[in-house]
Amino acid sequence: MPVLVNNLQEKVPVDEQLVDLVVKVAGEALSLAGGPQHAEVSLVFVDDEYIHRLNREYRGVDRPTDVLSFAMQEGEPMPEAGEETLLGDVVISLETARRQSEEYGHSFEREVAFLVAHGVLHLLGYDHQTEEEGREMREKEEAILVRLGLSR
Repeated sequence: MPVLVNNLQEKVPVDEQLVDLVVKVAGEALSLAGGPQHAEVSLVFVDDEYIHRLNREYRGVDRPTDVLSFAMQEGEPMPEAGEETLLGDVVISLETARRQSEEYGHSFEREVAFLVAHGVLHLLGYDHQTEEEGREMREKEEAILVRLGLSR
């Protein structure tokens, strides 16, 4: 399962350990949620300004956010997609992740891991529009973090 990591920001340092962690989190999310075996996920690290533009353009919300997911598997299947299933992109503001980790009193790594899990679950069709959906998604997110030793 390829996980492509692209860092498009320079405000928060990204080291090899963080990249390794997010790849593991994406893999655990796909495994735990029963995602396709041959899935490809793109993780993109950005700053608040970048994610603010995306949030305004795609969701009509004029402020930065922590994570956005852009699923490729909505609608009709793509012809001749090959063996790998392109799930989509998860875009994470590392500036917001850093702020939130301080607010919530846990590590930056745990916050980024949570956002990756959250974003990948969205790519797999999970949502939190209702209380029941939100509870199910939170349980999956926490299970992913527990498997990786990042629980609260």
